[in-house]
Amino acid sequence: MSTYTQIYYHLVWSVKDRTPALTDAHREHLLRYITGILKHMDCHLYRINGTSDHLHIFTSLHPSVALADLIREIKIGSSKWMKGSGNFPIFTHWQDGYGAFTVSHSNRDAVIEYIKNQGEHHRKLTFADELQALLEKAGIPYNPRFLE
Repeated sequence: MSTYTQIYYHLVWSVKDRTPALTDAHREHLLRYITGILKHMDCHLYRINGTSDHLHIFTSLHPSVALADLIREIKIGSSKWMKGSGNFPIFTHWQDGYGAFTVSHSNRDAVIEYIKNQGEHHRKLTFADELQALLEKAGIPYNPRFLE
């Protein structure tokens, strides 16, 4: 029998200390690099975007890929690439944790649009406020100290 899955993940994490290290001039190159990592791991990318201090990825995972392994590969690979490129001079590393939220098929298009419009959202909302709202909407308990 074949394996059939449809598990969508909305992934989000920030630069350590929310440093605005992901410059507008080079962020698109970073997003393309991460897209390559996802393709290499046989994941399907629906949308990727971010701001100067954090990223959002909406993807489905190949059944053989564990979520923690995917995040580790993206963070390690993109960190090395950013440091080696010289285009992100104030980037030191990603935050230790991440947010991972499953999404129903019926909400797929809404999440794609949400991620697409990150620049618009963050004119009014900080990353900490956004993450808190995502955690609360998903019913995930959290320590506010880690949102600062």
